[in-house]
Amino acid sequence: MTLDKGAIGQTYTVQKIALPQQVEHRLEAIGMTLGGKVSILGSKDRGTLILKVRGARFALGRGITQRIEVI
Repeated sequence: MTLDKGAIGQTYTVQKIALPQQVEHRLEAIGMTLGGKVSILGSKDRGTLILKVRGARFALGRGITQRIEVI
């Protein structure tokens, strides 16, 4: 399943990130790594998700979250 299809209030484990290398490195810098946990805190207009990774909150757009596979 991709992260954009996840439910608010749930925590998932990152399995695969299929993004350009520069974006992937940016996500790794904020703590989103393979095998890492990510919680969906909320959703904004047009599919933007509010996420929590390693205690930090941030927002990612649908274009990114639909290319992150989680279980």
